Amino acid sequence: MSVGLAAAGATRVAYGLLRRRPPVEARLWRRTNYAGRGVELYGGLAAAAGAATAVAAAKGVAVRTRVAAVGAALVAGACGAYDDQHGSATERGFGAHLTALREHRLTSGAVKLLGIGAAGLTAGILLKAHPADQVLTGVVIAGTAHAVNLLDVRPGRAAKAVIAVGAPGLLRRGPAALLAAAPVGAAAAVLRDDVTERTMLGDAGAHALGAALGAALAVASGRTGLFLHAAVLVAMTAAGDRISTEERLWTAPGVRHVDSWGRVAHPYG
Repeated sequence: MSVGLAAAGATRVAYGLLRRRPPVEARLWRRTNYAGRGVELYGGLAAAAGAATAVAAAKGVAVRTRVAAVGAALVAGACGAYDDQHGSATERGFGAHLTALREHRLTSGAVKLLGIGAAGLTAGILLKAHPADQVLTGVVIAGTAHAVNLLDVRPGRAAKAVIAVGAPGLLRRGPAALLAAAPVGAAAAVLRDDVTERTMLGDAGAHALGAALGAALAVASGRTGLFLHAAVLVAMTAAGDRISTEERLWTAPGVRHVDSWGRVAHPYG
């Protein structure tokens, strides 16, 4: 619980500082959302910083585990921030980025693919002893980062997903619970500003929280659990933007209520 509160507190402090003193130019951290409203990206940067800070300061977590989780979150957040600033709407999906690499062009999506993949694998090496487990952990961390980002297309959706997936981990004991508390606390800290369209996670926040959550899932899982998590995440990656845009997924009974909770009502979405 203390790690979650620390993450929430650090996130709110970072959010306030970023709003008062934006990095680079303020206009570079604003986007137009699905409803045509201008929103900030500071919430995502703050959540990334808050989650990483809470894990770094957590007691009861081995140094290797702490380095793995913090490193994965910060690298994923940095790669996401790069995409927030340099991403192109015309080149989306793994296929487009792989094609660009074959043409000797490095897109912002390829930076995320390579950077977050490398960070996930490095974390896997720190967290697990067996090579198979290390690779599976890398897939889980990078895949969770990507999955959370896929959901960041409506206010609050990605943050709610982080909370929903991470909350059961708080019932565990040991490092896995502490690691899960950080992204849950950080996501909860920006949820209200997210659903009311003051801010959004953006690629930086979604990838960082996803990587931190993936690290918690990996620490809590043996090989079978890692394999199952990895299989689900690979399937989500293959589905790609259909998860983000398929209306039937988000209008199912119960799902629509949770998904729309707290949002500003718009006549067109």
